[in-house]
Amino acid sequence: MKIVRYRIGGKTEYGIWQGENIQALAESPFPRIKKAERYHKMTDVRLLAPCKPSKIIALGSNYRSHCEETNLPVPTVPIMFFKPSTSVIGPEDNIIYPHGVKRFDYEAEVAVVISRRAFKVAMEKALNYVLGYTCLNDVSARDWQTNDNQWARPKGSDTYAPIGPCIETEADPNNLRVESYLNGVRKQQGNTSDLVFKIPELISYITETITLLPGDIIATGTPGGIGPMKVGDVIEIRMDAVGTLRNYVA
Repeated sequence: MKIVRYRIGGKTEYGIWQGENIQALAESPFPRIKKAERYHKMTDVRLLAPCKPSKIIALGSNYRSHCEETNLPVPTVPIMFFKPSTSVIGPEDNIIYPHGVKRFDYEAEVAVVISRRAFKVAMEKALNYVLGYTCLNDVSARDWQTNDNQWARPKGSDTYAPIGPCIETEADPNNLRVESYLNGVRKQQGNTSDLVFKIPELISYITETITLLPGDIIATGTPGGIGPMKVGDVIEIRMDAVGTLRNYVA
């Protein structure tokens, strides 16, 4: 099931994406999905970010291929950082290139969408707290990342967390392929089977000390192949189960 969030007639709704049509939901899909007897054509709506997280918890160096290209050791515990809710944008939105930055990178990631409040979750029960999965681009201003020491500004500024286009509820978390395409050319390819820390392990580790709320996101890390974007570029993050998240550098 593909859950979308969209705007139509001045209203924002959630729905289920069914080919060329959307069946509206009666309410938010958190914590349960309740269908309404209303339908829209895809051409009549504007897709938004598929959820509104209170926070994004992102993982660094969670693919061995990315550790190799950055000459960093494979971590022994998850490396976590935050991206705020204000960094989120949706499909077809603009990513704003910051003035003066010389390198501005894409990072294709599988994003886990939390369905209900989660705290101190056992690993074997972790997937019970997942609504589904979506694409995320962990946009990164590398100059700032080097100079700031902390990652709040280089990875958490406005427009630095594109997500979408939908939340796929039935995907296999152990076999999700994620790719990035810059101006139509593939730059990255990874699979969650190659994660250093798997999704259930991440949920359990994070919720040992941090409460996850409905709609919150875990960004699971990026595979090797990161690279720079420039103004005018089109960047796409693709997942077989989810579709294509397309954004424009402006």
